[in-house]
Amino acid sequence: MNWVAAYPEIALLVMACVVALVDLFVTDPRRTPTYWLSQLSLAVVAAMHFAALGDAPAVAMQGMMIVDPMSHLLSGVSAIALIVTLVYARPYAESRDMLKGELFTLSMLSLLGVGVMVAANNFLMIYLGLELMSLSLYALTALRRDHTVSTEAAMKYFVLGALASGFLLYGLSMMYGATGSLSIPRVFEVVAAGAPNKAVLVLGVVFVVAGLGFKLGAAPFHMWVPDVYQGAPTAATLLIGGAPKLAAFGITLRLLVDGMLGLANDWQQMLLVMAVASLVVGNLAAIAQTNLKRMLAYSTIAQMGFVVLGLASGVINGSSDFALNAYSSAMFYAITYVLTTLGSFGLVMLLSRQGFESEQISDLAGLYKRSPWYALVMAIYMFSLTGIPPTAGFYGKLAVLQAMVTTGSELYIWLAVIAVMLSLIGAFYYLRVVKVMFFDEPTDRAGLTAPADARFVMSINGLAVLVLGILPGGLLTLCSQALTRALTH
Repeated sequence: MNWVAAYPEIALLVMACVVALVDLFVTDPRRTPTYWLSQLSLAVVAAMHFAALGDAPAVAMQGMMIVDPMSHLLSGVSAIALIVTLVYARPYAESRDMLKGELFTLSMLSLLGVGVMVAANNFLMIYLGLELMSLSLYALTALRRDHTVSTEAAMKYFVLGALASGFLLYGLSMMYGATGSLSIPRVFEVVAAGAPNKAVLVLGVVFVVAGLGFKLGAAPFHMWVPDVYQGAPTAATLLIGGAPKLAAFGITLRLLVDGMLGLANDWQQMLLVMAVASLVVGNLAAIAQTNLKRMLAYSTIAQMGFVVLGLASGVINGSSDFALNAYSSAMFYAITYVLTTLGSFGLVMLLSRQGFESEQISDLAGLYKRSPWYALVMAIYMFSLTGIPPTAGFYGKLAVLQAMVTTGSELYIWLAVIAVMLSLIGAFYYLRVVKVMFFDEPTDRAGLTAPADARFVMSINGLAVLVLGILPGGLLTLCSQALTRALTH
């Protein structure tokens, strides 16, 4: 069983249960004991993952899990993302009667789902982690039971999420039927040896890619993203837009590269169509948005287009070094995207107050005159999402485009050109936010108040986006080393 290998996940599960029990006896409306116990638990889990980064890959749970540097890195970053999210969410949730034990317990259980998914070595574990994460997120979206818009968003998310989970499960069941195994390494061996029933395999891959596309929020499986991002309480929006994106990236690598590399010619074409569709739909639809959360939702779709392009570039010329470069650039992009998303939605939460959701772009008018530091930090996030140096978003885009151009394939070079042109369109709606903050007159001249811990974390978040743009080598090397040990083929 090798329980020791899975100790961060076991610790997280135990602490989620402890937090749920402790909260029963907490009378403080600010939930101070529950909040700090949750944060301490998450910090310990993150430390466990980062401490184990140098360990050799180990199989656990009778071959159901593989604990390797990739799973540790993605789980560790996801834990940090959740810590930051809870710091931003606390004042927002308190003013909306959402600051309950469920917020912390469900957040920790969704993180457990992420940890199980990225360490999965078996189709059953992938689905188990996926459902654990998804069901927690559905409940978090509906946490404001008296709020019609949030309840509607939760309903849409639940119905479409169930549909996508069905797609993925149906695809995995077809893979099992064609290969006779649920184990990802065994599936790889059967596919590489030339599976007897290629047609069933290819049909299975179609359903698997559709399910993964939904979880990534890539077009044409993006229909849930704008409605859920806009309708959910901003705290839940950030929980959906952070760690789950890293989990979706992790299972895409586990399934398509670790398990179905022999079918790369089939899934690669589907990924390319998804990537271009995401870039087109995301960037063009975002132009028309006046709601900041909805605009950032379409922006997410476009950003996922870049991640998918990086994933698709890894199998073009059969070189393992080249594949490693492409996958690590996609992982770097996904991590820096999550970092930027944390800050941008975090700022929306800090600008909101009792009875007022600061989610229209016009609500940011004159922010520079009200709070120069907040305006500057938000400008850094917008520049990063646009891909303007010296931010992390610029280097992420550059790394993915470099991986595409290095393939030497004419198709990929043209796709890189298209991606750059569509990013230029994207610059319009990001820079519009900067223009509104710095040059429009404020409609509300009241000063901004936020807890000291939230202000401190927001500053660190903004600086991290800048530092990773100026000195990206450390994180890129970390991604590359994690994938070197994780990807066995």
